[in-house]
Amino acid sequence: MSCPLCDDTGWKPVEINGVRQVERCECWRTDAGQKRLSTANIPRRYQHCTLANFEAYNDSLKRGVVLAQRVIDSFPGAEGGDRGLLLIGMPGVGKTHLAVAILKKCISDRAAHGLFYTTSDLMALLRSTYTGEEKATESQVLRTMTAADVLVLDDVGRERATEWRDEMLHLIVNTRYSERRLTIFTTNFDIGSDTTDPDTLPCRVGFRVYSRLHEMCEFIHLDAADYRERPPNATVDDLIAMWKVRNKPALPARAARPARAQLRESAARDGKADLRWPGGRAGS
Repeated sequence: MSCPLCDDTGWKPVEINGVRQVERCECWRTDAGQKRLSTANIPRRYQHCTLANFEAYNDSLKRGVVLAQRVIDSFPGAEGGDRGLLLIGMPGVGKTHLAVAILKKCISDRAAHGLFYTTSDLMALLRSTYTGEEKATESQVLRTMTAADVLVLDDVGRERATEWRDEMLHLIVNTRYSERRLTIFTTNFDIGSDTTDPDTLPCRVGFRVYSRLHEMCEFIHLDAADYRERPPNATVDDLIAMWKVRNKPALPARAARPARAQLRESAARDGKADLRWPGGRAGS
């Protein structure tokens, strides 16, 4: 069925101050947005993700939604419109969901040209340009990544660190930093306080990239249950229960022995059993 406003021409007639003119029809804007979405490389599993269907059941998730909406509202042109997010958290807490929701909204509502890549897939794509598997050259791939209005780099730090990987990642991040282009990052690696720990984000991405992230992004830690482990037909209450279990502090190993000793002494006092501490110094 053709559009009743423009008859599928993409231009609809309007009257402004008594003068008949034409302007872009809403159907053209919608179609253009859909085309941009189809070329954004968003994985099928995440194509449904929006802020509206994100389950924000605790303070960290609610803050994530607020900051995501702020990024969308300020893009482009507003003060801070190039400042993105670094979403930090364990697997399954909703980092990629929020990142894709931002990307989709900027594409559909702000006419942005956007891209989604995991950093491991991006590095594989760059490597394929050397073997002829990819028609594009390395410089063309890099130009595409750096020129996108909005770029989501998912799972930053997961890929194997090499001198070549560090150089490629720095080139992309530094160019987008210099050009003030909006970038959303997600990672499973925490910041940490030990700068020599290889499993902290600064070590995983390199200190040059990590330094730029501070100015490019607002850091936010998402604390939640692993959504992928939810039971069938899970409700928000189920997710909250799973989150509380995940956050339940474990009994420290050094405290376990004294705790067991107290249980034995308590049981002996009640006359239920003759349970004695098996030996060793309490707290050893």
